[in-house]
Amino acid sequence: MATKSVANRGSGEEQKMKLRSLLLRYYPPGIMLEYEKSGELKTKSIDLLNLSPSTEVNALVEEIQKAEPLITASRSEQVKLLIQRLQDKLRQHSNHTFYLFKVLRAHILPLTNVALNKSGSCFITGSYDRTCKLWDTASGEELHTLEGHRNVVYAIAFNNPYGDKIATGSFDKTCKLWSVETGKCYHTFRGHTAEIVCLSFNPQSTLVATGSMDTTAKLWDIQSGEEVFTLRGHSAEIISLSFNTSGDRIVTGSFDHTVAVWEADTGRKVYTLIGHCAEISSALFNWDCSLILTGSMDKTCMLWDASNGKCVATLTGHDDEILDSCFDYTGKLIATASADGTARVFSAATRKCLTKLEGHEGEISKISFNPQGNRLLTGSADETARIWDAQTGQCLQVLEGHTDEIFSCAFNYKGDIIITGSKDNTCRIWR
Repeated sequence: MATKSVANRGSGEEQKMKLRSLLLRYYPPGIMLEYEKSGELKTKSIDLLNLSPSTEVNALVEEIQKAEPLITASRSEQVKLLIQRLQDKLRQHSNHTFYLFKVLRAHILPLTNVALNKSGSCFITGSYDRTCKLWDTASGEELHTLEGHRNVVYAIAFNNPYGDKIATGSFDKTCKLWSVETGKCYHTFRGHTAEIVCLSFNPQSTLVATGSMDTTAKLWDIQSGEEVFTLRGHSAEIISLSFNTSGDRIVTGSFDHTVAVWEADTGRKVYTLIGHCAEISSALFNWDCSLILTGSMDKTCMLWDASNGKCVATLTGHDDEILDSCFDYTGKLIATASADGTARVFSAATRKCLTKLEGHEGEISKISFNPQGNRLLTGSADETARIWDAQTGQCLQVLEGHTDEIFSCAFNYKGDIIITGSKDNTCRIWR
């Protein structure tokens, strides 16, 4: 079935629930419902992950109405129009060429990470100079320098989709929370006993999670600044962590070769994913929270059933360490990037390799899909980033000009801006 709805059909519940508005979500395709329940404004989503330009709209609207009591007959025309708009968006293939727009010499000392806000209107850079800087993408102007850490600022993130807060994790063992608007520090989270190397906001922007060399992850309350839970169980540093889309689970990947899944609201470990035989490089959920993808230095990626923690597939083919891996927005495709200088695209359903991306002359440390899912972006030690056709594996464009390895590259939410960060100490904006 193409839809996922979380309607509560309890007796009399529908009467208390009143639909206020319907909103479009382009990536991944879906319709957001704003509704009132017992006087409280709430939202839920109808995910249309299998929508294609050829989907029969009337049949889909009927299916949605059966599953979702808030979508009454009087709303069917409106829903039909929204679905047609989503289909139009899917038909627009982004074929434009990217041009270098700006080169920013961001910091005196080397960069550690770069991150975009959702729209791509601004981005942040972390550095060995102990600061994080906030930049305006359109003008290339520095908006704020976030100062206060006493060591390398390594992990950085916006609280997307909101984009009004920034978290910075440092080798000084603290994490700080900042205002995007003013650049002021709201909280300093203290408690880790070693360097913080990864962090992530939950989708609701109520928690920030930090992963550390001290083998623990911690969850912090954004409002109060207090520690909520410490996630203990790994025996080596936590190198990767991320929340699922609904925000109720968090996954941590460690140098101890294992991945753990935790409940975000209790801090309880749900299960440990055991199967890799070397350090973990990435661990993340797909959009509908049904699968977990893990990448490892053992040259494989593994796919796990998120409901029971069982391994459902091992993706092989690379002949060196996997340095990065990701799903596309809908969760249909998986991409892997390796130290062997190639990347691969797999089908999440069949687990078969669909195409191989060949052309880089050095290891690929970063890979990501554009929001439409038809392009891939890779960043490599060969000083270039490349844009690929996700279906054919053909290289469409080489982004050249950096003079040292590219360790970070990303699309914005619309897929029309790319940012690359390099060891040459510059960021490049491409549009």
